[in-house]
Amino acid sequence: RVRIPLPVSNILWEHCIRLANRTLVEGYANVKKCSNEGRALMQLDFQQFLMKLEKLTDIRPIPDKEFVETYIKAYYLTENDMECWIKEHREYSTKQLTNLVNVCLGSHINKKARQKLLAAIDDIDRPKR
Repeated sequence: RVRIPLPVSNILWEHCIRLANRTLVEGYANVKKCSNEGRALMQLDFQQFLMKLEKLTDIRPIPDKEFVETYIKAYYLTENDMECWIKEHREYSTKQLTNLVNVCLGSHINKKARQKLLAAIDDIDRPKR
């Protein structure tokens, strides 16, 4: 056994938690279909994950907690709110934003709104090219 100093342990935990949270969002972005109940279950699963983390480590606040919560909650936004949200949240990849819009299609966003939102994502991505 090798003892790890607390500051080093905290840094390792922080990186592991950040990676886990980024992986969760990437996993949610790979969903092809999702109902309101499915998103609610994602929120519950994430809350369970946070409760377990709080027992394992003293790191507060949990790194990238808002990153995951914000992505899950974006599913419930209306068309106009989602357009503003997309423009304000550049921390998410084009793929993550595109999938969010595509998953909302049919549940509360129609095809015309989908095209408008995808165009907004494309406009954000354009300067990167």
